[in-house]
Amino acid sequence: MHTIEMISHALNKIFMVIGSVAVMFLMSLATSNVVLRIFGYPYRGTYELVSFAGAIVIAFALGYSQQRKDHIVVDILSEKFPKKLIRVLDSINYFVSMVFFAIVTWQIYVWGMKTMRGGEVMETLKVIYHPFIFGVAAGFAALSLALMVDFLKNVLREEGEA
Repeated sequence: MHTIEMISHALNKIFMVIGSVAVMFLMSLATSNVVLRIFGYPYRGTYELVSFAGAIVIAFALGYSQQRKDHIVVDILSEKFPKKLIRVLDSINYFVSMVFFAIVTWQIYVWGMKTMRGGEVMETLKVIYHPFIFGVAAGFAALSLALMVDFLKNVLREEGEA
C-alpha cells in the first residue's frame, strides 16, 4: 500500500510541475499574441496551442487536486451521519469514481490511438495532436490512481482512526 501511495504522490507531483510549465506557456503565448496582434502580426495557431495546453493543465492537475482534497465537497447532509456510515459512503464514492475515471482514461486512450492511426493533425499548424490526447489520458490515469489510494486507505484504516 505504501509503495502505491508513493508512486501516486510522485506521479502527481511530476504532472503538477508539467502542468505548471504548461500554464506558463499558455499565458506567455496568449499575452504575446495579444501584443503582436496590436501590431498586425498575431501568431498562427494560437487558438489550437492554447486549447491543447489548457487540456494538459486541467488533466495534469486532477490527481494532485484529489490527493490534496482541494476540490469542493458539499456535506450538509452527510455531516449529520455517523462516522462509520460516512466512511462506507466515502469508500463507495472513491471506488465508483476510480472505476469511472479508469473507463474515461481507457476511452481517451482509444481516441488517441484512433487519431494516431488516422494521422490527424492540427488544422492551422498541421502538427500531430495525439500526444496531447495521450497526455490527457495520463492525467485521468493519475486521478484514478489517486482515487485508488484513497479507497484503499479508507478501507484498510483501523476502526479507531479518524
